[in-house]
Amino acid sequence: MLLFNFRQFTVICFRNASLLNQVNNLIEESCTDACRGEITAALEKAKEAGRKERVLVRQREQLGVADQINLDLTYSVLFNLANRYTESGMYQEALNTYQAIVRNKMFAHAGRLKVNMGNIYYLQKNYAKAIKFFRMGLDQVPNTHKLMRTKIMQNIGISFVKLGQLNEAITAFEYIMQEEPDTKTGFNLIVCYFIKGDCNKMKYAFQQLLRVDLHLDDEDRYLQHNDDKQYDLILEVIRDDELRQYEKKIKSQAENFIKMAVKIIAPVIEYDFSTGYDWCIDQVKMSSFHEVAHDLEIDKAVMFLKHRDFHQAISTLKSFERKDPRVASTAATNLSFVYFLEGDLVQAEKYADQALVADRYNPAALVNKGNVLYRQEQYEKARDCYMEALQDDTRCVEALYNLGLVCKQLERYEESLEAFFKLHAILRNNASVVYQIMDNYEKLGDSTQAQEWAMQLHGMVPTDPFLLQRLGDSYEQEGDKSQAFSYYYDSFKYYPCNFDVIEWLGAYYIESQFCEKAVAYFERASLMQPNQIKWQLMIASCHRRSGNYQQALETYRILHRRFPENIECLQFLVRLSSDMGLPEAQDYITKLKRAEKLKQAREQRQLSASNRRSFGLTNTTRRTGSRENSANTSSGGDSRESSANYDGRFNFQTKQTYSKNNSARQTELNKEVVLRNCVDNEYITYNDPLGPSVERPRTAARTRLIQDEFADEEVDESLLPN
Repeated sequence: MLLFNFRQFTVICFRNASLLNQVNNLIEESCTDACRGEITAALEKAKEAGRKERVLVRQREQLGVADQINLDLTYSVLFNLANRYTESGMYQEALNTYQAIVRNKMFAHAGRLKVNMGNIYYLQKNYAKAIKFFRMGLDQVPNTHKLMRTKIMQNIGISFVKLGQLNEAITAFEYIMQEEPDTKTGFNLIVCYFIKGDCNKMKYAFQQLLRVDLHLDDEDRYLQHNDDKQYDLILEVIRDDELRQYEKKIKSQAENFIKMAVKIIAPVIEYDFSTGYDWCIDQVKMSSFHEVAHDLEIDKAVMFLKHRDFHQAISTLKSFERKDPRVASTAATNLSFVYFLEGDLVQAEKYADQALVADRYNPAALVNKGNVLYRQEQYEKARDCYMEALQDDTRCVEALYNLGLVCKQLERYEESLEAFFKLHAILRNNASVVYQIMDNYEKLGDSTQAQEWAMQLHGMVPTDPFLLQRLGDSYEQEGDKSQAFSYYYDSFKYYPCNFDVIEWLGAYYIESQFCEKAVAYFERASLMQPNQIKWQLMIASCHRRSGNYQQALETYRILHRRFPENIECLQFLVRLSSDMGLPEAQDYITKLKRAEKLKQAREQRQLSASNRRSFGLTNTTRRTGSRENSANTSSGGDSRESSANYDGRFNFQTKQTYSKNNSARQTELNKEVVLRNCVDNEYITYNDPLGPSVERPRTAARTRLIQDEFADEEVDESLLPN
């Protein structure tokens, strides 16, 4: 019996050992997945590790060896689970897990996890509670751990900034700068003083920032030693190892903090930004960051550009021509860009070449060179420059975008799409890139893909009126009038001054037999273009179509008073007054005849002038030109006639006849009525979306036309008398 118990105990121990290994492996896999960004898988494995760990604890309790429970394993499982909850955004679950660790007195140093809980409250924007937990965590850290204490104090200071309590934040940041200064805290301190507007404190904090020691090794150890070949071999290994990359990262971050601090304080610490930049540059030159001084001078030139002081900007950039090649290349690149914006392509090309001489692999200089060639319509050479820039920097977004444009200009739409797709992978939510992809698909004739990308673009810029108009046009071409109306209506809502959209909406309502609604759009257009008779004629036409003939007649009368020699308005007046049996019909007929005679006289004078200019042409050419001139010449010839001209050609496709005694009613108005531009005297056609008006019932008697019954018969000559 004892032997059996021993064997059972041995089997359970082996099972526990296996379960322990499984828990450890799950924790490691969870951490690995989290590093790869697979948050969901990492969380699931962390939960599975927690379940197996609890099974392991119960089995040991059943064996009576609870004192052998591995507290470190339990702590690791709970801590990993809390981190995975935090990364998944499940903050309350993470807080509960941390509370389970903190309340367990058997875990040593668990109080420090209150800092993690403070971080969660910070993410939840509960800054007051975050500060409370940060201070509780700070109390758990001994003074000997100076670096950890300064990190917690930094969190406290940032939380105070979020609450707007700048004095407390400044106190925290000043404590850090005295104990363990770093560039990030120095920059935060400068921002706080900037918000308070204390110029002297800003200068002092900037000097403190420049005194920060980055604890980087001597740069000279990365220089080649010609007399020591063995050291050169070692140098090849350490020149770009992980430590060197880390040092470069730390130095780059510090330089960026200094540049941002200068941009913030330079305009306010002195009476103008130029003097402020000069003070900052002098301070930087006296510090260990003296290499940043050249970059600050270039930033100063850029500030001159922002203030549109081009002369100072150019003179500042030209001062770098004989300095360090790297700085000279940057200055020449900026000069090239300035001259390109001014339209001076010769100087732009000159400085782009200088930048390339100083640094052959400067992608910005290659882009500037390509831009100059593009403007000179040397598209192939411009394309080569953009391609070379991308070889030097594969993520140069300017080169990618311009490459797409130049390929589109060369009608290489597939190559253009490839460039814009690469750029889209870098700039996921850039509307300009999505538009170019859509436009390329349209030029390729792939309407389906173009429509899909247009919808994506609409999701990014839902209020762009011209995109909405374009979508409406696409749906109209597909025959979906209701969807087209929805987009045109939204376009009008965001930009009610687009005459094309106004005209489309008016035509849509006319086609839908809602002429009253169309009037509102045409009236808006007439307010914006009061001298365009086109819109007033459309308003009158809507009144006529809706059966409101009295309002239509009144509108035409008003138009006639404003444009007394407009033939089309007179034609409408003749028809309506005749149909309504008004005595003024004869007067309008007389005015119409007079206006037509004046029009013919003007056309004859213009024809004579045209014949004199083309004196050397043959008579046949003259006759042809005369017929074309009669058909196309505008009716404008004097100041009065120019007021009657307007933009558009209104088509009705009806016929107009008059009886000899002018008592018979008109049948239908001639569908093609020429409307002319009151300013440019040019013909433009407006097609009535409905075509002819709905014909009204006619009860008046009219003379029947006598038709020849044999008019269409063909008579054989043999039947004729000899």
